[in-house]
Amino acid sequence: MRLREPAVESFIVNRTICQDLFEAIEFLPKRFVDLLVVDPPYNLTKSFDGTKFTRSSTAEYVSWLDSWLGRLRDTLKPTASIYVCSEWRSSAAVFSVAEKHFVVRNRITWEREKGRGASSNWKNCSEDIWFCTMSNEYTFNVDAVKLKRKVLAPYTDHTGSPKDWQVTAEGSFRLTHPSNLWVDITVPFWSMSENTDHPTQKPEKLIAKLVLASSNPGDIVLDPFLGSGTTSVVAKKLGRRYLGIEREEAYCCLAEKRLQLAECAPEIQGYQAGVFWERNSIGDRARPDRKEKPRRRRSSQVKSLFSEDL
Repeated sequence: MRLREPAVESFIVNRTICQDLFEAIEFLPKRFVDLLVVDPPYNLTKSFDGTKFTRSSTAEYVSWLDSWLGRLRDTLKPTASIYVCSEWRSSAAVFSVAEKHFVVRNRITWEREKGRGASSNWKNCSEDIWFCTMSNEYTFNVDAVKLKRKVLAPYTDHTGSPKDWQVTAEGSFRLTHPSNLWVDITVPFWSMSENTDHPTQKPEKLIAKLVLASSNPGDIVLDPFLGSGTTSVVAKKLGRRYLGIEREEAYCCLAEKRLQLAECAPEIQGYQAGVFWERNSIGDRARPDRKEKPRRRRSSQVKSLFSEDL
């Protein structure tokens, strides 16, 4: 779908817009988004299905960020939350632009364990996500994003009862409040059903934390750089409405395919029974619901025309 004239919320919700953001943004409704999740191209030279994004100076990157992030503000409700992804080199640039338009609340750093070592520098294995809000009135569901950890030092109170932990059939665990340092995320790899050909795909588990914490069922989640569709897919699985904008046709097709699969495979790896589990903890969980994983398709196999206009 492409936008050619001002759109109403009811027509674009739960859709994928195959269009450049700078074109589509002109036609988006005002103040309809509850949660904005943005994973823009980092300030790195990288190819996205043949379209090359070239690294620029920090000042030029700041100007590029500001050219669309400020304009997206008009789509947000006064109570909306915003998350903007970055890596270490561009993190300061994202912060400088975000604080111009929003209230910056925190910086999440998550461990991206995938990557090669460096012989003359520290291995780069983390990324940042800046958490912002439009105002001091916003949603944050802390109980929805607690992490279930295995108890290694089982402290008890004066009666000998567990202190802040529980004994379950799978072992002893405690639910911990979420922090801004995440080490429980697994980057999608070849054997995971959510994996695609997109070079910078974010894990569903990571996006699920943002969606659950900062939106409620039925809320609208917008991702203006949708990529292979992770934000829309997660929003659908968690009972939110969604809108994704992506300029590359092949990635739009991947997103639509994943949205179809989400109807019969609504699970999110690492999230079960309303809690998030530590990485590599599948052995501690009962998995009676495990299903055969769908076969992955290359983007060239699912590419089709997005010719519908609005």
